[in-house]
Amino acid sequence: MKNHKFESCLLACSASAIASLRCASADLKESDVQLLARCIKLNNECAAFCLSTLEALARESESIKQICKLCAEICTACAVECEKHLHMDHCKICAEACRACAVECTKMSKIL
Repeated sequence: MKNHKFESCLLACSASAIASLRCASADLKESDVQLLARCIKLNNECAAFCLSTLEALARESESIKQICKLCAEICTACAVECEKHLHMDHCKICAEACRACAVECTKMSKIL
């Protein structure tokens, strides 16, 4: 397998990880952090798993199909939560990045 097959998924995972980390950080600066507790938790899980997925893609893991499938599920959960807070720009950006990553990871899990 060559990395060019993974390029769009690598980029999507990277963007999702960055957006999730930024969203969690911004959520912590909001006045009602308790209201955003689940969002922060899912942001952190999503960022961590997207970074792990990046590593698996880079090393062409034999488990990439399963890893990408799980990454898509985690990104979708994060997007759904962030979509509850679309009045906040950081949540809107995160939801969009997570949705895009879920699409790319789903594609990857089906082509391998």
